[in-house]
Amino acid sequence: MSEIVFRTGEATVLAAEGQYTDAMPEVLIGSVRGPVGTAFASMMGQVQGHTRMFVVRDLNQLVRPSTMMTTKATIHTAEYVELLGGVVQAATGDAIVDCVIEGILPREGLDDLCMIIMIWLDPRCAEDPNLDRRDLYRTNYEATKLAISRAIRGEPTIDDLIANRRTVKHYALEDVIEYDA
Repeated sequence: MSEIVFRTGEATVLAAEGQYTDAMPEVLIGSVRGPVGTAFASMMGQVQGHTRMFVVRDLNQLVRPSTMMTTKATIHTAEYVELLGGVVQAATGDAIVDCVIEGILPREGLDDLCMIIMIWLDPRCAEDPNLDRRDLYRTNYEATKLAISRAIRGEPTIDDLIANRRTVKHYALEDVIEYDA
C-alpha cells in the first residue's frame, strides 16, 4: 500500500431499542510525518470538557497505530468520563487491533501512521440506570471498524455520492425537504 497521508472515514451504528448507545466515530488516518501527525501531536494538551486520550485496550496496552480519541460532546460528569475511558475506549482499541489482524490497516509501516478518532457518546448514557454496556461496546466496536475501513478505501466515493444524491438525505431533513427521485 502506498503511503497513507490523509484519509477520513465515518460510520454510524445504531443502538439497540431503548438505548442511547448510538456510535458515530469520525476517523482521521495519516502519516506521523504529515498533517495528521502534526494534528495528533497538537492534541497532547487538554481542552476543558473535551478530554483527549490515547486509545488503550487496557492498562499498558496502547494500540498501534498510535491513536488519540476525543469527544464530540462536552463532558460534564465523572460518570461520562468513566464510560468514555472504559467501555468506549476498550471497544475502540479492540476494533483498531482487529483492523490490523484483518488486514484493513497495514501491519507494515504501522508505526509511521497515527489516527485521531472523534467519539460520539450520548450524554444520556451516563444518566441511564438501564444502560446496556454490552450494546455500548458493540456499537462503538462495529462503528470504529467500519469508519477505519471506509477511510482506508476512500468510501463513499464521489461516484457513490453523486449516484445517491437524490435518494439519500440527512435524517434531520425529514419533513424539511423533498427530493425528486
